[in-house]
Amino acid sequence: MANNARHSRYREDLSETPEWLKKKKCPHRDKFMSGQRILPKNLTGKEKLADLVDATFLAYNSARLKEGCQLFVEKMLAPEVTIGMSLSGALTPAGLGCSAIVPLIKAGFVDWIVSTGAILYHDMHFALNYPVRVGSFKMDDTELRDNDIVRVYDVLLGYSDCLMATDEILRSILVQPEFQKEMGTAELHYLLGRYCAEWERKAGLKDVSVLAAAYRAGVPCYTSSPGDSTIGMNVAGVELRGNKLRVNPSIDVNETTAFVLAAKRAGGKSGVVLWGGGSPKNFTLQTEPQIQEVLRIKEYGQDYFLQVTDARPDTGGLSGATPSEAVSWGKVDPDRLPDAVVCYTDTTIAMPILTHYALARHKPRKLRRLYDQRPAMLKALTREYFTHNKVKMIDGSEPPLD
Repeated sequence: MANNARHSRYREDLSETPEWLKKKKCPHRDKFMSGQRILPKNLTGKEKLADLVDATFLAYNSARLKEGCQLFVEKMLAPEVTIGMSLSGALTPAGLGCSAIVPLIKAGFVDWIVSTGAILYHDMHFALNYPVRVGSFKMDDTELRDNDIVRVYDVLLGYSDCLMATDEILRSILVQPEFQKEMGTAELHYLLGRYCAEWERKAGLKDVSVLAAAYRAGVPCYTSSPGDSTIGMNVAGVELRGNKLRVNPSIDVNETTAFVLAAKRAGGKSGVVLWGGGSPKNFTLQTEPQIQEVLRIKEYGQDYFLQVTDARPDTGGLSGATPSEAVSWGKVDPDRLPDAVVCYTDTTIAMPILTHYALARHKPRKLRRLYDQRPAMLKALTREYFTHNKVKMIDGSEPPLD
C-alpha cells in the first residue's frame, strides 16, 4: 500500500507545474500553451477520412491541410460567401476532374473557376470517352513517341486516337454559328460544356467532365491565357480559315471583378481556393486590385484565402507568394489574415482529401449560377465605376448606365 501511495503521489506531481517554473516570469505562457495536446489515439484502420484529418493531422503541412479543410467548411461554405477557384497543373489527366472538381461544382462549393486552358482541353477527352491510362515516369519517351503515345509524367494518352481526335472534333465545333463572334472565355467554355454534356449523355457516362458539370451548374470557367493551350491553338488554327471567333480577355477581367464586387455589395464575402499557382492564381486574385487600383472603387481585399502549392515564397514567384504578401497588393484584406491558409503539398494529394472532407462535413449549397448573372453584375460594376469616378466615355458621351 505504501508503494502504491508513493507512485500515486509521483503521478500527481508530474501533472503539476514545478515550483521553479512558477517563480519564473512567463506572463504569456498559458496563452502559447493553450493549443490541443498532441496525443492522438492509435489508428485502427476503421476511421472515417474526415475524422482522421481532424484527429491526426496535427503538425506541419498535415496541420495546414486540416486548417484549410476546416476553414473551407466552417467559414467559406457559408451561404453568403462567393468562392472563386483557380486550377493549375495537369489535374484532369490525373483524374481529379472526375474525382474532385465535378463533385465540388455539383455541391455548390465553387461559384466561378479560373483554369489553365490545358486542364479544360484534357477534360474533353473524358467527355468524349477517350481513355487516359496509368503509365510510369520511367518509360522511354523516344519509344513512346514511336508508338504514338504522349506522356504526362506517369499518365499516358494516345496521340492520334485521343489528342488528334479531340482536336478534330474541337475544330468542327469552333466553326459552328454560335461561335462566330467576339466573346470571353466563360462563354467559350459554356458553349463547349454544352457539347461535353451531350457527349457524356451519348456515351452513357455520368459526371466525368468539368466543362459539362460547369455548364449544367452555371459555373463560369475562365482561362487566364486563352492562347496557351490546345483549345487556343485550335481557335487560332480555324481563324486562318476565316473563322470569326475572337476571344476578348478584357471581358473576363471585368466579369470576374464584377463577381467579387457583387459579393461584397450584397453584404456577403469573397473567398478564393487556389490549387497551385501560376497565371490562374494571379487572375483570380487580381480582381481586388482591379477594383481598388484601376477602377478606383473602395474595397479591402479577399475575405478568405486557401492555397495548396509546392512553390517556395523566397524565389519571388507568384506561385509561392503568401497571403501576407498579397495584402501589400490589396488582394487580401489585412484584417482577414487569420482566415488565410497555405498548405505546401501536392494538389493530387490535397484535393481529394479536401473534397471528401467538405462533402462529409457540409451539406450542398444552393447553386449561385453566376454564369447567368454576368450581365447584371457587370452592369452594376460599370455603374459604380462611373459614379465613383465621375468620368465619361472616351468619346465624351454619357456612360450607358441604364
